[in-house]
Amino acid sequence: MTDGETLIRNIKVGDFFHAKCRSGASMICLATAVGDATIQARRITTQEDLEFDRMTGMEKGPDGGLCGIDSVAPLPLEIHNVFLGLDHRYRTSTDPERSKLTKAEIRAMSFIYDYYRENPI
Repeated sequence: MTDGETLIRNIKVGDFFHAKCRSGASMICLATAVGDATIQARRITTQEDLEFDRMTGMEKGPDGGLCGIDSVAPLPLEIHNVFLGLDHRYRTSTDPERSKLTKAEIRAMSFIYDYYRENPI
């Protein structure tokens, strides 16, 4: 098993990770369930449910293989908590204004842009 495979297999429920698609799309994901072969996750910004292969890190599903986990670097606590709050708001609010980012959320989004790129698997 490679180091990358080990890092992917160590993802647990509640962990944030980053996946990138061949299209260039960037996905900040929250692990919601982990099984022997799969990682269930929710894409924070769109609330899309995703499934990743736990060995390869590649997304499973209709477009399987187009997106893959590229960083599992743990977020600093402050950033982690901002993303938990953002996920909760997107998941539970029906307010049309819910997608407006706060200053802390904008800082968190700016932070992860470089952070995940600088901490690849």
